[in-house]
Amino acid sequence: MPSLTTRSTPAPVADGAPAAARVAPPPPARRRTTKVRTPLTGRVVKWIVLGATALVMLVPLYIMVINAFKPQEAIISSPLAIGPDTFSLEYLQAALTSEKFNVVRAYGVTLLFVALVNLCGIALAAPVAYVIARGRSKWHLGLLLLFVSGLFIPGQVTLIPVVFVLRVLGLINTIPGFILFETAATLPVTIFLFAAYLRTVPRDIDEAAALDGAGRIRAFWSCVFPIMRPVVATIVVLNSISVWNDFVSPQIILGPSSGIYTVTTGVYAAVGEFSTDYTTVFPTLLLAVSPAIVFFVVMQRHIIGGLVAGATKG
Repeated sequence: MPSLTTRSTPAPVADGAPAAARVAPPPPARRRTTKVRTPLTGRVVKWIVLGATALVMLVPLYIMVINAFKPQEAIISSPLAIGPDTFSLEYLQAALTSEKFNVVRAYGVTLLFVALVNLCGIALAAPVAYVIARGRSKWHLGLLLLFVSGLFIPGQVTLIPVVFVLRVLGLINTIPGFILFETAATLPVTIFLFAAYLRTVPRDIDEAAALDGAGRIRAFWSCVFPIMRPVVATIVVLNSISVWNDFVSPQIILGPSSGIYTVTTGVYAAVGEFSTDYTTVFPTLLLAVSPAIVFFVVMQRHIIGGLVAGATKG
């Protein structure tokens, strides 16, 4: 006689029963995620490396700042120390009113160069990068590689042929000649960053502008270019610091005979080749680098923001 097996069957649930009475499958077990922590030795090494790098960068700046307010004897005897008896503002005031270097005029000239180079560079590079980013053929990629190849050529190498070309054109020792050279020097990195950023901008914006009757030029400047503010800010910061700190180009292209001094060439003219008067050297250097340092500290977040914005599609 076959054996009978009893099965436990769930009790029937009425149609109108609440949802809590219905049998539900058990929730899946959650996996515990363990956070991997960096070993203590690795963290110590990291902080040691960062601290050593910070010291290498900050110690020269510290020496320049404190020695800008000290007399010659104190600078030579104790370059790393400063006290109330050695602190004085007269050396900084003397550098501001020096006859060899008019720092206010040099600020104005350099700021003019910075503004013109940024304006010309962005106006030329933005449309080129737009064509490259929206192009689909191998010629567009080749054009991008042609501009990017300029990053591997040091600017000092091109100075000699540039001088010959500007002399033939009659632009040597002139402001337009210097602006053209600096603008051309900033085009490779500007076009590279612009093209990388424009590849993340949807093509739907171009199509919507075309449906509204806008041409490609108007669509770019009216619809696409306003979206490029993060990368434009990055380019402005990089190009501004590059032009402000440039010494070789204005010294050769403008030359002392032009009477036009930037901040760096003005420092060279004020300090002199064989000068050992540190009460002139350090205050003049401090006046020259202070605006660039302040500008970089204020605008550094735009550099990271612009580079990261062009690295991901949004």
